[in-house]
Amino acid sequence: HDSSLWLLLTCVLSFNVDQKNSLSFEGPLDDLFGYSVQQFENSEGKWVLIGSPYSGQPRYRTGDVYKCPVGKRNNTCVKLELPENTTIPKVSEKKENMNMGTTLVTNPSGGFLACGPQYGYECGDEEFISGICANVSSSFQILNSIAPAVQKCSKNLDIVFVLDGSNSIHPWESIVDFMISFLSNITIGPDRSQVGIVSYGEDVIHRVNLSQFQNSAMLQDFVRNLPRQGGRQTHTFLAIDTARYEAFMPERGARPDAKKVMVILTDGESHDNYKQKEVIGKCEEDGIERFGIAVLGAYRRNSAGEEEVENFIKEIKSVSSEPLHDHFFNVSDELALVNIVDSLGKKIIALEATSGNSTSSFEMEMSQAGFSVHSSEDGVLLGAVGAYDWNGTVIVQTATETVIPENTQFYDPKSEAGYEGLAGYLGYDVESASTPEGVLYISGAPRYNHTGRVVVYQVKNDRVVVSQILKGEQIGSYFGSVLQTVDVDKDSFTDLLLVGAPMYMGSDRDEQGQVYVYKLDQKGRFVLTFTLKPVKQSCCTAHSASCTNKNEPCGARFGTAIAAVSDLNLDGFNDVVIGAPFENDHRGAVYIYHGDRKSLKKKFVQHIPAGGDGEKMKFFGQSIHGVMDLNGDGITDVTIGGLGGASLFWTRDVAELYANMTFDPVKINLQQSQYQCTHRGHKSVCVTTTFCFHYLVKSHQKDPNSAAGQLHTSRSNFWSQKSDRPDFKDPFLVSLEFGLADEDSGPVMDGSLSKFINKTVRPLSLHICNNSTSKWNYNIYAVQAKSFIQCVFFIFMTIYYIASSSCLSLTVLQVNCRSSPRINPDKINPAIKPLKPKKETLSDYLLVSCELCVSNAAELFLCPADQLSLQMCGETECASFKCSIPETNTSQVNVTFRVWKPTFIEVSQGNESIFVWVLESADVKIQVSKETVGGIPIWIIIVSILIGLLILALVIFILWRVKSSVS
Repeated sequence: HDSSLWLLLTCVLSFNVDQKNSLSFEGPLDDLFGYSVQQFENSEGKWVLIGSPYSGQPRYRTGDVYKCPVGKRNNTCVKLELPENTTIPKVSEKKENMNMGTTLVTNPSGGFLACGPQYGYECGDEEFISGICANVSSSFQILNSIAPAVQKCSKNLDIVFVLDGSNSIHPWESIVDFMISFLSNITIGPDRSQVGIVSYGEDVIHRVNLSQFQNSAMLQDFVRNLPRQGGRQTHTFLAIDTARYEAFMPERGARPDAKKVMVILTDGESHDNYKQKEVIGKCEEDGIERFGIAVLGAYRRNSAGEEEVENFIKEIKSVSSEPLHDHFFNVSDELALVNIVDSLGKKIIALEATSGNSTSSFEMEMSQAGFSVHSSEDGVLLGAVGAYDWNGTVIVQTATETVIPENTQFYDPKSEAGYEGLAGYLGYDVESASTPEGVLYISGAPRYNHTGRVVVYQVKNDRVVVSQILKGEQIGSYFGSVLQTVDVDKDSFTDLLLVGAPMYMGSDRDEQGQVYVYKLDQKGRFVLTFTLKPVKQSCCTAHSASCTNKNEPCGARFGTAIAAVSDLNLDGFNDVVIGAPFENDHRGAVYIYHGDRKSLKKKFVQHIPAGGDGEKMKFFGQSIHGVMDLNGDGITDVTIGGLGGASLFWTRDVAELYANMTFDPVKINLQQSQYQCTHRGHKSVCVTTTFCFHYLVKSHQKDPNSAAGQLHTSRSNFWSQKSDRPDFKDPFLVSLEFGLADEDSGPVMDGSLSKFINKTVRPLSLHICNNSTSKWNYNIYAVQAKSFIQCVFFIFMTIYYIASSSCLSLTVLQVNCRSSPRINPDKINPAIKPLKPKKETLSDYLLVSCELCVSNAAELFLCPADQLSLQMCGETECASFKCSIPETNTSQVNVTFRVWKPTFIEVSQGNESIFVWVLESADVKIQVSKETVGGIPIWIIIVSILIGLLILALVIFILWRVKSSVS
């Protein structure tokens, strides 16, 4: 007979992050509670830090960071009130919308950094968004504030208007309205901007001194009654020189540390333009920033020629500072002056903060430093996406200095000719990689050239040296927005760089997301090895009959967060967790990938979806951190944040379970009476199977002498199938599937180890060996020149076997010949050649009286083995499932499997022990229709044109009739 036996224990998990027993922290979704998370430990205990950048909304978005205790009875989160104590002295701060907690990162000193990239300050009438970070100690006290982009307002402004008051200006009230509009947009005072007014025609008159009025309202009241100068000539350069020398005198209120600004407004070419070179030269020496406004009203009213207009414009351009596109304005007439008030005001006010004389391009004023942060060996890297007109940069902040690279250092003008260099968002994320040759800095620019890129560089002598650029492949994918370096094998050197492209669109135009995995080679360059993708999300389309998605856009945004976490499965390699916050209609999910030597396993080992209905918390997987053991079991735990909450997932221990099977007897022999038994009244052979298990918990391997341990009782079920067979030509298969008993607590099985054992008990094998040796003494005499000896042997074997046997296995026989030379005193041809048999195999002479498939193969079977493939668990991919149905009186079960070729040719199925199984089924009707080609038929277009022409003709006819009636 043959028999099959399975040992089935509880289903084994292939991962060890516990999804059922997490610790959750809840907060306001509208405050973006959970946008950032960090694990933290100090003398008071263990904590989860949670950023809430919109805290204070709807009025303000000041933001803050919460500390949430772990391992205490009360796990209520407490706000740290960081914005109140995060400050820069002697700066007019704007904290209302600073978004504190947008960025959160622990540092090696034991504290952490919390950043508010929307922190602003005022310079004059302008507000600049520089960003700020709070350096917080391990005891939650702010040590200092880091704001390298905050600059001292360059200077207060002393502004002098030089107004043409000649008779050609008309109407004069337009000049007054222009002045009032400008003054209403700036703040005037002794510590702010000051404004003076000079009017001219043939002569020059000081109308308002710089320090004459203390506020804008008083000055506006005076300007409303500002008189016209009059005069038949226009001495523009006399007025400019007078204003340069007299209006900026201390006696008229000029301040020595204020920036000098002059606005020249005129409507005609001057009568003293011969002074142009001398007067403008002196203005340059005095550092006066000049804005020229050419009013073309008089030229239009007098129908002047083009040459006259060009000469006038050329003159006004000559009095304006460089660059002309920022300092020169022209308007069609006096009434149009109000249209340039805002533009002129912004350019003048920009001088209060920008370095040099720049009136348009921002450098660090809008940098948003702290948008991303990374702690490296040399200091802190601060991503500043808004620097240099949102082209971005990365600031290096150390204990002794601040390094702010110039705009051109990250770009090569030769290879990037034609690129505008605007809104690349360099610094969106920052990282560093450790190599034997030193540290590499890495920064992403997700909007560069619309496809995004990653810049790998070093800092040498405070200058950026770009070593490599990684380019994105899809427009709008936001390639480079998320970066993460990983030391997989824990040798202190970086092995991988993961680059997220969370908006990468799939084939259905949905934002599925994608993560690029680069390997660091021996030359210090990153080489793309493979990409990681999420489980594809089903999205609604315009033609969907019923749409279940409530939120847009659809997709997963896989790669929004990427975290290198400490070894989760205790295999000696660090792991990676990737967030997909848009998955499952914006509920979110995360994917866990295990490290493998110096790389990652391409298939995720665990997928953790968000719980709940997606109303109280959304975007689970927005933030991830996992570097600490927070429950004291010696294994790293993982914290995952979403908007509206965060969860701490405990990591379970990993067990190594080895199994072995032995049989007694090893081979079946019907003639051995000690193994004979009776089954159903028939004599048979009994085989005893012994199972041995070896159990080892990975976290205990570091202490092999420890006597502490746990004894787990296995829950096992056995199924046995027996049947009588007339022969033993087939092997006896025993399969063992094993695992741990408790799913919900304790260790989990190591997923890399086999959970199956398949062994066979074979029938007895008989080996027949026939050795035949013959010797001849043959004397060779030197009578002939050559002598030949020919030996022929014939071997005959007779094999007897039991008549009931249906198959016989025969091994090929071989013949070996060997010669032994005798003494050769005469030394005649001493080199004896080896003898070779004429026939090496004798299978041609085999005659067996049974139905055999005779061939020259090594073994002969009734059913050749090469035509069968035995598929067993452990040797191929197996899957198990279980399901339950409500208790009913009658149940019908249909189990259907679809098997794809090539697979089984023959399947042997044993007895099934079905407890309560059901497979629910439903008929679904799907209507398939051929898609029609879009577009409007040509006949509709022709008819539409004809109707339009008829309507047009009708309208013309009606208008003609009306005109005729009026006439």
